[in-house]
Amino acid sequence: MQKRDYYEILGVPKTASQEDIKKAFRKLAHEHHPDKKTGNADKFKEANEAYSTLSDDTKRKNYDSFGHAGANMGGGNGGGGFDPSGFGFDFSQFNQGGGQGGFQDFDLGDIFGDVFGGGRSSSRQRKGSDISVDVDIDFKESIFGTDKTIAVSKDSVCDDCAGSGAKKGSKMKTCSTCAGKGKVTEMRRSILGSFSSVKVCDACRGTGTIPEEKCSSCRGGGVRNKRSEYSVHIPSGIEDEQMIRMTGAGEAISGGTPGDLYVRVHVRSHALWHKEGHSLVGTLRVKLSDALLGSEYNLETLDGPIALSIPEGVKHNEILRVRGKGVPMNDRHRGDILVTIHIDLPKKLSKEAKKAVEVLKKEGF
Repeated sequence: MQKRDYYEILGVPKTASQEDIKKAFRKLAHEHHPDKKTGNADKFKEANEAYSTLSDDTKRKNYDSFGHAGANMGGGNGGGGFDPSGFGFDFSQFNQGGGQGGFQDFDLGDIFGDVFGGGRSSSRQRKGSDISVDVDIDFKESIFGTDKTIAVSKDSVCDDCAGSGAKKGSKMKTCSTCAGKGKVTEMRRSILGSFSSVKVCDACRGTGTIPEEKCSSCRGGGVRNKRSEYSVHIPSGIEDEQMIRMTGAGEAISGGTPGDLYVRVHVRSHALWHKEGHSLVGTLRVKLSDALLGSEYNLETLDGPIALSIPEGVKHNEILRVRGKGVPMNDRHRGDILVTIHIDLPKKLSKEAKKAVEVLKKEGF
């Protein structure tokens, strides 16, 4: 799949200043951060990749000239950048998208990254895959917070060998593939000639040693699929669809660091209340006579039932406030309950009721 244009991702023109690029990235990062309700890990990573290239003058110049292949030709990491024009080649024919006269499977970034550093084959810490799970909670739990236990089936570090891949009691020996260096050199041929690249040794996963006897549980892989349980603290006031990240609780990978676990929280709706900031907002229907003369109603709150005083002459859609019974703001303070009064008007009136209304009408009500 062809990558999207970096300028398109950030929503800026090719003439955008560094300040415009920075502002655009901050907006997208704030919107798509995985910890937020509207978070999207893929879009966050996409925006971060675009910003890391366009915020660096050298990388941006290479990207403008050669597209995504040019983004890997060096930059502000001490390499001083790479300008292919100095080699005397005309790269205009190499259309990365595979157009007329192009080479669809040819990636300049791979070649020049191998030669000048920063390419895909450079040594980097590998990371396991991120995973996500969904958890449902009641509205009351979302207001006061709760702890949930979740179970996940995933690749985890092997318990029998602690990730080494070796059978218990087995000794480690020098890897014959890389001669204990942890890296191997590969020769690659391209239309520009032959290039050598260095990559992590697959046999020993960069450690330089391999077990004399492999662990039978994971077959030397160091990881195995198993069911794991985690206790997740869900903070008070959490929003529906908000995500909680548990660093390092994702998929394990041999010779690398585990990914992250994202917990997406789904909040069930409440029959009476909904949350607006630190306020709990609801509606109470009262009879016309109670609205005129005043009364007292039992109101079921998240803390239990309370007696709500309906003042004499309350108006339709008037809001009554109950202080300190809303969403917790901290350990000592909470928001308020806001109750909107809806007055039920009778559909039919008895003769006596009509006479009473006529009296009210004469008095100007």
